[in-house]
Amino acid sequence: MDLRATLQAATKDAMKAKDSARLSTLRLIGAAIKDREIAARVGDGDGTLSEADLIAILSKMVKQRQESAKAYEEGGRLELAEKEEAEIGIIQEFLPRQLSGAETDAAIDAAIAALGATGIRDMGRVMAELRDRHAGQMDFGAVGPMVKARLLN
Repeated sequence: MDLRATLQAATKDAMKAKDSARLSTLRLIGAAIKDREIAARVGDGDGTLSEADLIAILSKMVKQRQESAKAYEEGGRLELAEKEEAEIGIIQEFLPRQLSGAETDAAIDAAIAALGATGIRDMGRVMAELRDRHAGQMDFGAVGPMVKARLLN
């Protein structure tokens, strides 16, 4: 089952179960996808999104909620931070499994070897390769410094 169908089925299940928190988050996901489809239709686009586009949307939503939760915690608004954390958990159910530290290291080494990267000039190509192979499976903000350190050595 593709991601879009999985999200629709989860939304129906949440409605039937009267799980308002889960339903609210799933509707936010649906709205974000619909907004992106509309934006893709501008010009000559047909408005269709690939699985990679959907994963990118979900990853962005998780990152936004992590930043919000951190801000709420710093501001002493723990109830709002908990709500954001709950939304993160729901969104992450639909993302691919995150790679472990060892798997991330192996993926970086494989990408560097596959491209024959030798220096910092190749960092953009290595990062693009990792994004293509492992979209939604790693935090590229954390991976960037790791790639840079490997290429400098």
